[in-house]
Amino acid sequence: MAWSRELRAVHERLREALAVTRTAVAQGVEAAEPATRELLLFCHGFCAALSGHHEGEDRELFPALAQQHPHLRDTLRQLQQDHSMIAHLLAGLQSAVQRTASPAELDRHLDGLAAVVESHFRYEERQLLRVLEALDLDVDVSAALGPLSAPRRRPPGAPASRPGGRRGSSGS
Repeated sequence: MAWSRELRAVHERLREALAVTRTAVAQGVEAAEPATRELLLFCHGFCAALSGHHEGEDRELFPALAQQHPHLRDTLRQLQQDHSMIAHLLAGLQSAVQRTASPAELDRHLDGLAAVVESHFRYEERQLLRVLEALDLDVDVSAALGPLSAPRRRPPGAPASRPGGRRGSSGS
């Protein structure tokens, strides 16, 4: 499996989800209405997808990369710090949506989040795509990259993955 292709696809789906959320806010601005239930659903879905993506990377993908490519440990720490900052921004967005903040305030939250997320995705892709081409990781794609990835199914008769989901980790 080409993990690099999967990562790019998930990032693109997250960009699309953010664009849909921003469109929902813009429609609220045009109608001069506060956040609606639809907006709440868009924001909740986007926040859950982005959080799930970063949690999967932190739990499955980054430990495997650190083991197979120790020279990336500083980069992976930086990416995890980004994940924490993005989680903080998501919490601010969710809070604003729940208290039915004005569309203008929601748009400010989304502008900041979009800038940080785009910078994070670009940095992550620049640093990791090459090593992801050859990554040996035997886990379901959605476990490593979140709910917007397509789950990889084991071929019939193939053995289940080892506990922890990694294979080929004997001493390397």
